[in-house]
Amino acid sequence: MVSPPDTSKTSRLERYHSYIRRMNSTKLLAASSKLLFRTTLLVALVLIFFFTLNYHPHPDNPHHHLHTSHNLLSSAFYGSGAAWEKQVRRSATPHRPHGFSVLVTGAAGFVGTHCSLALKKRGDGVLGLDNFNSYYDPSLKRARQNVLQKHEIFVVDGDINDAELLTKLFDIVPFSHVLHMAAQAGVRYAMENPQSYVSSNIAGFVNLLEVSKNADPQPAIVWASSSSVYGLNTKVPFSESHRTDQPASLYAATKKAGEEIAHTYNHIYGLSLTGLRFFTVYGPWGRPDMAYFFFTRDILQGKPIDIYKTQEDKEVARDFTYIDDVVKGCLGALDTAQKSTGSGGRKRAPAQLRVYNLGNTSPVSVGNLVGILESLLNVKAQKHVVRMPRNGDVPFTHANVNLAFKDFGYKPTTDLATGLRKFVKWYVRYYGIQSGVNKEIGNSTQHLGASA
Repeated sequence: MVSPPDTSKTSRLERYHSYIRRMNSTKLLAASSKLLFRTTLLVALVLIFFFTLNYHPHPDNPHHHLHTSHNLLSSAFYGSGAAWEKQVRRSATPHRPHGFSVLVTGAAGFVGTHCSLALKKRGDGVLGLDNFNSYYDPSLKRARQNVLQKHEIFVVDGDINDAELLTKLFDIVPFSHVLHMAAQAGVRYAMENPQSYVSSNIAGFVNLLEVSKNADPQPAIVWASSSSVYGLNTKVPFSESHRTDQPASLYAATKKAGEEIAHTYNHIYGLSLTGLRFFTVYGPWGRPDMAYFFFTRDILQGKPIDIYKTQEDKEVARDFTYIDDVVKGCLGALDTAQKSTGSGGRKRAPAQLRVYNLGNTSPVSVGNLVGILESLLNVKAQKHVVRMPRNGDVPFTHANVNLAFKDFGYKPTTDLATGLRKFVKWYVRYYGIQSGVNKEIGNSTQHLGASA
């Protein structure tokens, strides 16, 4: 009988080859998985980076697009180069004996830009900080930045909520003063995007104070509060001694919170703090969300404008304050600010704590404002009179500035007609408007810095 062929060697050989194939397949799968993981991780990091750069909190509403150049990796970019640090130092170095070294937050904003130029003009060192958010057209802020750059003022593109960046700036420059103008402005917008006000006006202010109180030396701080803190107060003219515990808007509430926070940091850490309550500041290079600005635009474009009256059928009036007067007040507050009394987060003695009104002392109705613009623009406005909605606006503001006059000689000198004439001169030049404007206005123009 024939024995069956011995297949044991063949079977073992097949099992061996099968094993080798499985091993190779496993290695290939592992290598592929590792490559896929690394590729996915890289793509995710790139997406996170670009998402952070271009994040908009409310994409369904263009007014919610508070896009900023600040991102989670901002501190990695700032301070990593010697050239950048040299720019910071050079801009912040004063050029007059005993000159100030001032950090101006919101430097590309309306008031911040004018104050920065005025400080630089008299020989102080100025370093700007601005996040260029798009609450209003960022191109206007960039245009202001270009003007500052021509006057050798460097504006750091960053956010006051970036503690690492602020700490780096204070490490590079021993600032003698901070002029804190950065804030989320606007009364009505607070109803659409309240979180932006909390982030900027409260959290951002606290962040700045935290970094300042740990600095050695601590800077003296002058910061922008607002006349809106008077809220539902009916006593006029508004005085610093009047009650401010009835805000009519979230914006007003955040500014009032800022005043209380300032008191706390003054009391605990010895920071010298001066709050300035601005009353409807206007002028060249102003904010497009302000009535005088968009009235000018709409009148020239033939669009109707809303003229508000109160629920009691009274005219709405504002204490319009020209930018040059406000700048003088800001510089007066800086010049009379006493040194902070702490260092490294420790208080050594009581420190100065002040608050002042900066207004014009002459309220003008919105109807009269429009009448002046009609004359300057040589165009009749299409007026639509409506009752003021309950959106946080107050019907009347009127500043008592006796305290500011007493302490640093603040005295406004520009009436509304004169101030609006200067604004319209700037407006027609900036936007290239050639026709339909009063010839006297169109033929006479001015640049930012001429009056600041």
